[in-house]
Amino acid sequence: MIINDQHKFQAIISHAKEYGFVFQSSEIYDGLSAVYDYGPWGSELKKNIRESWWNAMTRMHDNIVGIDAAIFMHPTTWKASGHVDNFSDPMIDNKDSKKRYRVDHLLEAAADELVKAGKQADAEKMLTDMDTLLAANDFAGLKQLIETNKIKCSVSGTCHWTDVRQFNLMFSTQLGSVSEEASEIYLRPETAQGIFVNFLNVQKTARMKIPFGIAQVGKAFRNEIVARQFIFRMREFEQMEMQFFIRPGTQKEWYAYWKEERMKWHQSFGIPADNYRFHDHVKLAHYADAAVDIEFAFPIGWKEVEGIHSRTDFDLKNHQQFSGKKLQYFDTEINQHYIPYVIETSIGLDRMFLLTLCHAYQEEKWQKEDGTEDSRVVLKIPAKVAPIKLAVLPLLKKEGLPEIAREIMASCRDEFYCFYEEKDTIGKRYRRMDALGTPFCVTVDHQTKEDRTVTIRYRDTMQQERIPMDGLAQFIKKKMS
Repeated sequence: MIINDQHKFQAIISHAKEYGFVFQSSEIYDGLSAVYDYGPWGSELKKNIRESWWNAMTRMHDNIVGIDAAIFMHPTTWKASGHVDNFSDPMIDNKDSKKRYRVDHLLEAAADELVKAGKQADAEKMLTDMDTLLAANDFAGLKQLIETNKIKCSVSGTCHWTDVRQFNLMFSTQLGSVSEEASEIYLRPETAQGIFVNFLNVQKTARMKIPFGIAQVGKAFRNEIVARQFIFRMREFEQMEMQFFIRPGTQKEWYAYWKEERMKWHQSFGIPADNYRFHDHVKLAHYADAAVDIEFAFPIGWKEVEGIHSRTDFDLKNHQQFSGKKLQYFDTEINQHYIPYVIETSIGLDRMFLLTLCHAYQEEKWQKEDGTEDSRVVLKIPAKVAPIKLAVLPLLKKEGLPEIAREIMASCRDEFYCFYEEKDTIGKRYRRMDALGTPFCVTVDHQTKEDRTVTIRYRDTMQQERIPMDGLAQFIKKKMS
């Protein structure tokens, strides 16, 4: 586990573009900052991660169902949720460079430098002071903290700072055909509110009894002032969220349950446990009585991937107040009406995508038997989410080998994503499949014509073995499980 490895992070970004995982949006027009497109293999990997999460939530739990709420919502939704008044970040500008920073990011970066210099106690005090000032919305105190610690702008190298100011992160747009008659609405900054406003619809139509959950995957939009670090922080991104509705007073046990359950899902990808950690929130959001982040050791440091929050009854209570509609549940076990409490799990799909790439990317070198050195770049993506599961490679483009390879493709492609290639030497094709993260390659050669066996090559070990061609799909599925 290596963190703060900028060389590796830049190599991953380059690899993602070169091999068709992620492209800069509108690149031919010099791109759009903090907006990205997913290429052929990136879109497959993203789909597979999304399906893994969806199945883990809705297929493996009898009491969780899914919805797909619209991006546009009635503007009062965001007043009720607190986003209109509270969804903002404290920012500060350097007067010389004009570069804008999120205050917490600026101070956290300074704390990291103190840790590197062996001043752990000073770093912890700075972060504790920051959390206290943020909780109190003490902007003057935050500026004083920055100046006292002589934190410099990374561009100008000076300490000439403006006052700290709040910036709302929601994108607004107009709904209506004529601008004079149009009303202002927002692009949703999170998917959770679509679940809350549909609480009664889902509870009644799906005949759900508390405790039960509603899951959703969808796009969200935030006007990040300081967007950086590739796809880690974007203005258009995808969230996978589940709101779990519970009886008031049971939130502690369900909070503990979902912490454990979600960590199990992460570790089901085969990533070592010491690459993850829990980070409890010191400053709680306005709706929460407990909150924790699941953090991963990225090459850019420990960063949040998923949040688990005990949201109390804040959301349903506020939507009931603003809408005038009762959002209560009648619990037959205790013969009582109440507004349910909520445990939320919220994971960024794009961040999980980046996590998968960062863990999978490896540069390997070794000595061959003749004493020369060989190397490869390989993505050791878990087989269950790999974009291509099987590459089918005829040794030659003639002598009936492509026809047999196409027969294999036809027998396997209904089961999982297969890729056919006959260009270049077999060694070059293996290396290309390694770089795409393909866990299995089968080579069709002249012996295949004689006994209907093929050579299967395993990505992670590069070992090969001879297996029957018939029943190959089931063999691969067994290996993937």
